[in-house]
Amino acid sequence: MRHRNHSGRLGVDFGHRRAMLANLATALLTHGRIETTQAKARAVRPYVEKLITLGKRGDVHARRQALSALRQRQIVDRLFNDVAATYSGRPGGYTRMVKTGFRAGDAAPMAVVELVEAGFEAKPAKAAKPAAKAKADKAEPAVEAAATEASSEADAAADDAAEESKGEDK
Repeated sequence: MRHRNHSGRLGVDFGHRRAMLANLATALLTHGRIETTQAKARAVRPYVEKLITLGKRGDVHARRQALSALRQRQIVDRLFNDVAATYSGRPGGYTRMVKTGFRAGDAAPMAVVELVEAGFEAKPAKAAKPAAKAKADKAEPAVEAAATEASSEADAAADDAAEESKGEDK
């Protein structure tokens, strides 16, 4: 029976999945932001959220649980000292996932997982332009550039004519 086994398998066996989630969580806690596939991002978010909750608890048992999950003493120290202090007043929701498109090699859907309030801001969504407006926007700079070029040539010609007329007056 599959009772309480709700996490995705990610196409790997248990030991590989556990090591992969530990490595992703370590990278996220180290850098504050990682880019990975959407499936891995969905899997690592609750994993990291639980680790940050352990860090907020701060006792020895929580530290040992985090060390068994992350396997790197420096990262556990950073989690308990720096990251947990950042989120001390926050009741949850320590990470955010932003979809970024598709990977070039195999078209896998990609996402950025980042720590909230860790000095990173979400990138604003690009506004979709209608096709007609996009074409008009592209045409306007060309028309403006041509008009500017024509006016600068006219100004240069006028300056040359003015200099010649000054020379003839003398």
